[in-house]
Amino acid sequence: MQVALAKQEVHCLVDTLPASLLQEAANFIKFIKIREERKLYKDLEALSVSSTNFWDNEIDDEVWNNA
Repeated sequence: MQVALAKQEVHCLVDTLPASLLQEAANFIKFIKIREERKLYKDLEALSVSSTNFWDNEIDDEVWNNA
């Protein structure tokens, strides 16, 4: 329910902004979205590194090299 209220609040705030500030508000929202996407990317990158480390061992290297 809080998400709906937050969306409604943002909508009301945007409705009260003068036209001259709408682009700035849109840019700020885009900034927030990009920041979150980068965080997600960094989290996925960290998971990728940890899964790569799992396979980095002498036994798997030997099997891979002899395949």
